[in-house]
Amino acid sequence: MTSFSAIAPLDFRSKALLDLSQQTLRNALSTGALQPIKTDCCILVQGELSFSVRWVSSLALKDRARVNSVTQRRPDFNPFLPPEPALTVARLGDAHLVVLNKFPVIDHHLLIVTRAFEAQTAPLTAADFLALASVLGAQAGLGFYNGGALAGASQAHKHLQWIPDASLRADDGFAAFSRKLHPEITGFAQFNAELPWRHAFVSLATLDWSQPRAAGAALQAAFATACAAVSLRADADPMPPYNLLVSRNWLLVVPRRCEKWQDVSINALGYAGSLFVRDENQIERLRAEGPLGVLAAVGYAR
Repeated sequence: MTSFSAIAPLDFRSKALLDLSQQTLRNALSTGALQPIKTDCCILVQGELSFSVRWVSSLALKDRARVNSVTQRRPDFNPFLPPEPALTVARLGDAHLVVLNKFPVIDHHLLIVTRAFEAQTAPLTAADFLALASVLGAQAGLGFYNGGALAGASQAHKHLQWIPDASLRADDGFAAFSRKLHPEITGFAQFNAELPWRHAFVSLATLDWSQPRAAGAALQAAFATACAAVSLRADADPMPPYNLLVSRNWLLVVPRRCEKWQDVSINALGYAGSLFVRDENQIERLRAEGPLGVLAAVGYAR
């Protein structure tokens, strides 16, 4: 941790984060510190909704080994205390670092990591929402959080995550799930009757993302509203398992019942229409069950 204390924190309103992350990504690729996992992708369609399903190619044996190393939880190992310097993009305020995901399945995958240890099951704080708002304000994209192991978290150290807009198809789950809602209604939870799992959306249509402190406070309030709508306490410690997804338009909270459907692990990105499996056999089972049924099975029925 002390190796990063001399780094001046990035201003929360700075647009430099995009350039810094791209520069860090290029350098980390050239040195081998960043080890992307190459995947194939197919689209599963259910009703009017489409889902991207990624899997490690049978030819990419080294990537399959990386997947095993990442998904097998090691309680004695914390990759964020401290993170690898070659993967560290910036200091964000006093409480957070922005770090590249070492084994990304999706390009330009960033982690927003607490500098001091906090549990992944601890409640999200005003500082967490400020950090997330600053990243979304600088780069748009999708922020997400896996609230504990049962919600798909692979590490016990608190970390929010971010992926760029380009990594999600325009008609994938998150955009499609919210398409029939009412963005003009702010401050209240909304529900999509077509989704068979318990959830709550809150519109962020009026947020001014150029003011990250105000946007962070609004995100925290929207999170509390969504949690209350699905019978969660936003300040519970520890929090029950849940997934959080945040774009510039919507915030979504989904309580979780379990981590896996059969042997397929589901994290927050599943509720953004992006699923990851180990091999093609799992895809056929997903196809037979239907992605909506899979996501409902790891959440709670409405």
